[in-house]
Amino acid sequence: MNTGKSLIFGSAAVVLAVSGAQAADLPIKAKPVEYVRVCSLYGAGFFYIPGTDTCIKLGGYLRAETAFATNAMFQNATNGVAGAHNRLSNIYTSRARTDLNIDTRTATEYGVVRTYFEGVFQWTTGTYAGAGNGSTFYNTGAANTAGLTTVNGLSNDGIAGGSLGVFYAFIQFAGFTMGKAVSQFDAPWTNYPGNNFDGLTGGGGTVTGVNQFTYTADFGQGVTAAISAQDPSLYTQSNLWNTSIQTAAGVIGGAYGGNAFGGTTSPDIVGMVRVDQAWGLFQASLAAHDNHAAYFGATEVTGHPADKWGFAGQLALSIKNIPTGPGDTFNVQGVYTNGASRYNFQSLAPINYAMYGGTNLAGAYQSLGFAGVSDSVFANGTQQQLTTTYGARGAFTHNWDPYWNTALYGSWSAVRYNATAKGLICNGAGMVALGIVGPNCNPDFNISTVGLITRWTPVKNLTFSADVAWTHLDQKFAGTATSPAAAAIAKPAAVYQLKDQDSVSLLMRAQRNF
Repeated sequence: MNTGKSLIFGSAAVVLAVSGAQAADLPIKAKPVEYVRVCSLYGAGFFYIPGTDTCIKLGGYLRAETAFATNAMFQNATNGVAGAHNRLSNIYTSRARTDLNIDTRTATEYGVVRTYFEGVFQWTTGTYAGAGNGSTFYNTGAANTAGLTTVNGLSNDGIAGGSLGVFYAFIQFAGFTMGKAVSQFDAPWTNYPGNNFDGLTGGGGTVTGVNQFTYTADFGQGVTAAISAQDPSLYTQSNLWNTSIQTAAGVIGGAYGGNAFGGTTSPDIVGMVRVDQAWGLFQASLAAHDNHAAYFGATEVTGHPADKWGFAGQLALSIKNIPTGPGDTFNVQGVYTNGASRYNFQSLAPINYAMYGGTNLAGAYQSLGFAGVSDSVFANGTQQQLTTTYGARGAFTHNWDPYWNTALYGSWSAVRYNATAKGLICNGAGMVALGIVGPNCNPDFNISTVGLITRWTPVKNLTFSADVAWTHLDQKFAGTATSPAAAAIAKPAAVYQLKDQDSVSLLMRAQRNF
């Protein structure tokens, strides 16, 4: 009986095992695989997002660079501890940056819907500023005070820190652009007609994008026109000075009063017409900018000046494939502003100058050149006086061969205050304390830059460059100034000769695009 039971159970086990094996061998229907497909509708580099009809392209670059004789990337030593030209000034400043951009496009019955994002992650050398007692603190441009420690873990560029920059984030649909993009006022080369140098004046420039709502009409044959409402905050505002709160310490830093901006009440209105064809490009741009001041005093009962609208106009020209060689280009632009100075002194250019140098004047400790850019000037109980500027910039780029090219570039800009504004500035408490009075006081100035850059591209998308730039401050003050001490830059209270100043710097850069 036991033997019979064993045979029965053994046979059942064999049947179950065979049945299980046969079940395992049965084919199972797999889910369809979504393969990545190339999207050729919008150029190289696009592919379809699996399971959608949206095309996406990923790109960016990695950059390593060092600037010599400056504390900025890439500006000349025109203010702060860099302009002091002493032991607090950097001999070199370095930066590492990674850029990432994401471009998506979807064809619809209304046309292409596009989204674009570009952000940068970077770490930049900071600078040491004086605390006023012989000690210094590490200033990276983040919010900090003289009480911070040498290594500030809360700053943008502390140890293992760094910063994130959002350059572009916009949607384009049916001719409209909504979000953070390059201003329609700008020439296509923004701040760079042929340079890496960030500080060229002589035209608008929002290379890191500005919030806007824009409609662009395409008339064909390379002819387009745009009308845009863009946010003026920071990008298209320089200074709006109340000279009644002027101080000597502010003046020697290039500030002729206390900044007195009111809240944002109106966007800048920008119009642009462009012709872009095989021979090159021509563009005309106009902008209107509302100067909306705060109060004369600390509270709203003190009153305020009325708003004043400023404007800017710009012409830009690019000529391609000129007789000097294949791919050679000549880019030039000119601009005029009244009450809208940032359309000349673009968003990365300095708007306050304080540069120190040597002197042969008996009784003077050193020489000093200072200057400031404003949109308007007023004093308590007066109305705004708009500031006028004009300038130009350009570059010629020559290709020596497929691997080497060189560009010669430059800019020149002028800042002019009307007679009423000069009276308000020159009669301020700060100017009087410095002893800059009468015919010696003239806040007008010119600023110019000349540079030379050479690039080497040994393999595709890898470029090494060297860019040297010289900046000259042509200030109009005369005589001397009896200046208070400037603790942050370690300058003593002394007599300084008021004099034009110069600065030269060099930028070495390696960049790999992908």
